[in-house]
Amino acid sequence: MSKHFLSELTGSFATPALENPTGVMMEAAYRDLGLDWRYINCEIQPDDLENAVLGAKAMNWRGFNCSIPHKVSVISHLDDLGESARIIGAVNTVVNRDGKLIGENTDGRGFVESVKSSLELTKKRVVLFGAGGAGGAARAVAVELALAGVAHITIVNRNQERGEELSKLVADNTSAGAEYHAWTKQYQIPAETDLVINVTSIGLFPNVDAELDIDTESIKSSMVVADGIFNPPETRLIQTAKTKGCTTVNGLGMLVQQGAIAFEYWTGKTPSIEVMKAALSDALDITEK
Repeated sequence: MSKHFLSELTGSFATPALENPTGVMMEAAYRDLGLDWRYINCEIQPDDLENAVLGAKAMNWRGFNCSIPHKVSVISHLDDLGESARIIGAVNTVVNRDGKLIGENTDGRGFVESVKSSLELTKKRVVLFGAGGAGGAARAVAVELALAGVAHITIVNRNQERGEELSKLVADNTSAGAEYHAWTKQYQIPAETDLVINVTSIGLFPNVDAELDIDTESIKSSMVVADGIFNPPETRLIQTAKTKGCTTVNGLGMLVQQGAIAFEYWTGKTPSIEVMKAALSDALDITEK
């Protein structure tokens, strides 16, 4: 059998790109399945985005991730969008399907996958802290939860306009109910809540001692508590929830799951979540407690 020396190419377009560890977990997963694929982390300025997309197409890249600040602006350079990317209005994964570039969004789906193993989502009631965030992570999570069948999402946010805008987006485009709650001091989580989610940056490294302004007494052991932050994996919110006897889901699982979904879009194969998680933890020097 003749040898071949042409790797399949994938990667990421973002700025800044220096601290993006995605390539480490993707290449570990490619190697694990014996695939001759590469993941190239590229720093692309906004003015160069169109040329970068055209270049990826010309070089027959199999796909690429888009991160800040390109998740919305990339849409005008693509051929089509998947359903959730269309509703969310942002793209983080581009797939080359027979020469056409299709925009998908795995931000929220990765989250839903990481929560599903702890909670059957159908007809559940969700409280979501945060409505903005760079690149629309809150939008992505809210939309995907709604598409996954939750009954109701309460959006708790400091900025009223953003909070109301997100609850309207969910209510208008999905079958889930949604409403905005003002984030008052020591916010009380309604007792009937099944799932509590933080998509703000509160508690993100290096501000690891920062904690959401909520009444911790309102966290009940029957709730599943999830945090989108992956560094550290054990945020103050997760630590508090554990002391209350809650099932918890950290952001590391979410990051790995969204990478795994992109991997499947590109290769058509299912990667090892464990291999990806181990590579990511190694690269970030984080150990899960």
